[in-house]
Amino acid sequence: MRVILAEDSTLLREGLVRLLLEEGHEVPAAVSDGDALVTAVAEHRPDIVVVDVRMPPTHTDEGLRAALEIRRRWPAVKVLVLSQYVEKRYATELMSADVEGVGYLLKDRVAQVGDFLDALERVGSGGAAFDPEVVRQLLARTTQVDPLARLTAREREVLERMAQGLTNASIAQALHVSQSAVEKHVNSLFDKLRLSHTTGYSRRVLAVLHFLES
Repeated sequence: MRVILAEDSTLLREGLVRLLLEEGHEVPAAVSDGDALVTAVAEHRPDIVVVDVRMPPTHTDEGLRAALEIRRRWPAVKVLVLSQYVEKRYATELMSADVEGVGYLLKDRVAQVGDFLDALERVGSGGAAFDPEVVRQLLARTTQVDPLARLTAREREVLERMAQGLTNASIAQALHVSQSAVEKHVNSLFDKLRLSHTTGYSRRVLAVLHFLES
C-alpha cells in the first residue's frame, strides 16, 4: 500500500517509515503536522494515512481535523489514527461518518508490531480497527440508553466488538463461544435495532453507528 505518515515525534516517525518500507509498503511522504498531511495527500493520493491526534502548532486536535478533511475531500483514502489520546469530539465525527476504512489505535496499547500491521492491513482493505478503550471512552460521553437498552449484556459485548472491527469468527474467539452463537446474537441485535430489513446499507455499519451515537 501507499502510506503517508503524520507524526510530530521524529524518532517515532522515522521508525514507522522504516517498518513500513521493510514490510513492502510505499511511503511517499512522512510529515509532522496536519496541514502538511493534507498537502501530501493532495499531491500523492495514498491508499491510507496514519495520523497522530495532537500535532503542531497547538498540539490539541490537528491530526483528527486533518483526517476529517481528508475523508471529506478524498473518501477513498483510508485513515488509521495512532495516538496516545482519545479526542472524543472529532473521533466520534470521524467514526460516525463511515467506519469502513477507519481505525483508531492507542499507542500505549499496541502490544506488538504485528498488531499495528494487522490493523493497517485491515483498514487499508476497507475494514475497521478500533481499540476497545477508544470505544469505551466514546460510549461514556453520553447517557442516552435507547435503543441499546433493549440489548442483552451478551449482545452488547458482541456489538462492542463489532465496533472494534472484528468479524464474527474473531468475536467468537474473543468471547469463547461458537461462531453460530455469535451469529444468533448479531441477528438478534439487528432485530432489536430495527435493522433486519434494511437494504442498500451495511447493517453492521449501521449497528456500530447506533452504538457510537447512543
